[in-house]
Amino acid sequence: MTAAARTRELVQIAAAAAESKGAEDLLAFDVSEPLPLVDVFLLATGSSERNVAAIADAVEEAMLEQGVKRLRREGRQESRWVLLDFGDLVVHVFHEQERVFYGLERLWKDCPIVPIESTASAATE
Repeated sequence: MTAAARTRELVQIAAAAAESKGAEDLLAFDVSEPLPLVDVFLLATGSSERNVAAIADAVEEAMLEQGVKRLRREGRQESRWVLLDFGDLVVHVFHEQERVFYGLERLWKDCPIVPIESTASAATE
């Protein structure tokens, strides 16, 4: 089983929203095989608590514009690791230190990578 086309489209929209607020190291994993209720995890890094919160807010706003409502949000108050659950897409926005500490890349390394079209490279074409 692989991530649905709509979920892959939402990954691009969420990634663009995150990049617009300065997110770095964006990485998406197709976790549909080991996790039957989720298709993709999108990971992003912010440089400060304020940046993490801004990235999370931008992603949530972009998803709402697509008619996708957040099912759950965790960590917004501390803004060290914000989890946004949109059903088939779960977005993790980390502060740099938390991303290294929790190492989700190591946990999901066997899952396929979902390519992300960078808005920076699209702007230069």
